[in-house]
Amino acid sequence: MKQAPPPRARRRFGQNFLVDPGIVQRIVRHIAPRADDRLVEIGPGRGALTGPLLEACPNLQVVELDRDLVPLLLAQFASYPAFKIHRGDALKFDFARLLAETAGGGVLRIVGNLPYNISTPLIFHLLGFGRQIGDMHFMLQKEVVQRLCAQPGEKAYGRLGVMVQYHCRVEKLFAVPPQSFRPAPKVDSAVVRLTPHATLPLPARDVATLERLVNTAFQQRRKTLRNALKQLMAAESIEKLGIDAGIRPENLTLKDFVSLSDSLSEHAQTQGIQ
Repeated sequence: MKQAPPPRARRRFGQNFLVDPGIVQRIVRHIAPRADDRLVEIGPGRGALTGPLLEACPNLQVVELDRDLVPLLLAQFASYPAFKIHRGDALKFDFARLLAETAGGGVLRIVGNLPYNISTPLIFHLLGFGRQIGDMHFMLQKEVVQRLCAQPGEKAYGRLGVMVQYHCRVEKLFAVPPQSFRPAPKVDSAVVRLTPHATLPLPARDVATLERLVNTAFQQRRKTLRNALKQLMAAESIEKLGIDAGIRPENLTLKDFVSLSDSLSEHAQTQGIQ
C-alpha cells in the first residue's frame, strides 16, 4: 500500500515547518524541559520539536489548529500514552484549563514555532494568563523579536515591546536562517524567551488604563506627547510628572508610561468620587 504524502504547509495557517535538527536541539537545550513540567507546545506542525520535547517530558500537551496534522501526530507519537493533542485555535484557547485538568500545582511552560501572522495577538492572549505561565519560548519573525526587545529611542520600540516588558523579562536567544524551514520564509527568524515577572517591577494602578495609554501614544508615534495624548491628558498634566510633553512617545521609558497611566487612573478615580 502506497504511503500518503505528509500534509503540505498551509498558507492560510502561516505554516513554515522547522526541518533543521541542529536548530531543534539548540531550542530544546535552551528550554531545558523536565519530566514533571507542564509543557505545552503551540502549533507542533509535523512534530520536529515535539519528538525531542516528549523524550524529556512525556506528558507534553500540544495545541494544533490544522485538523490534517492531528492523525499524523497521534500516529507518530503513539508510544507516549500521556501525550495529548488539543485541536483548536491558540488565539481562543483557554490555557488555564490545562492546569485545572491536572493534579498538583505548578505553572505552564509554553513553547512554539509561531505563525508570523498570529504571533503578536497570541502573545497578548498569553499575557492574560499571568502567573499561570512560568516561561515561554517562541520562534518568531526576527523583526517581532526586535520589537519585543527594543528600548526607548530605537526604531522598533512600540506598543508590543512596552507591554510585553511590563509583564515579562525578554531575552533574545539566537537567530534562525530561512533555510531551516520548509517552505523557507522570506524573512529571518529568531528564538526568544519571555519570563513573566513573579512580582511586577513597575506595577500600574490599572493595567487597562496603561494599555489604552500606550496604544493611543503609538498610534501617532511621530507626534509629540502633547499632540499624541491630547485626547487623554493635557500637556500641563504631563509636565507635572517631570516628563517633557514635547518629546515623542518612542522616547518614553516603561516607568514614564506607568507614571502617565497612574496619573490618568488617579484623575478618573477623583472624577468618579465627585
